[in-house]
Amino acid sequence: MLNSKEVEEELNKFAKYVIQQSRNNLTKGATPYGTYNDTGSLYNSLGHFVDRTANGYALSLEMEDYGKFKDRGVKGKDTSKKAPNSPYRFGSGTGQKGGLTDAMQKYVRRKGIQFRERKKKGEKGRFLSYDQTAFIIARSIYKTGIKPSMFFTTPFLRAFKRLPDDLLKAYSLGIDRQINLKLTKR
Repeated sequence: MLNSKEVEEELNKFAKYVIQQSRNNLTKGATPYGTYNDTGSLYNSLGHFVDRTANGYALSLEMEDYGKFKDRGVKGKDTSKKAPNSPYRFGSGTGQKGGLTDAMQKYVRRKGIQFRERKKKGEKGRFLSYDQTAFIIARSIYKTGIKPSMFFTTPFLRAFKRLPDDLLKAYSLGIDRQINLKLTKR
């Protein structure tokens, strides 16, 4: 049986592994315009702390709120093909109105992305404004959704399987109460 210091060390090792692997996934994950780690805010927000409670220990893993959408994906308003298992959906009425368009406007300016107008075959059309480009991208994302990256879930499950048997046996009866996974806004 593990003593309390060993339990705390194992939980800290678990959390550090999950965070390190999640950061690695954010840095190496590919999107059409770069990595998942665009501004570094999600990367830098990953953190953890272990608290001693009356019943044992509580482990909290933290990240920016939008990390859960990047990790689990979001179903589109018109189709759920990209993220069929996601608990999140565009058009549910729970999110901020216009938030996706605002985020896309910042993104296309930062990346210098501008679409062109359609012209006759062989001709190049004029560049659309950043706002027009952002609107087109945001509308597409809203309708079709966001594919899950599993940047956090995959290392979490991998690390959970590697926890020592003693720790799992000691806390398996109330694992939901003992290890509280909280994705909280920093």
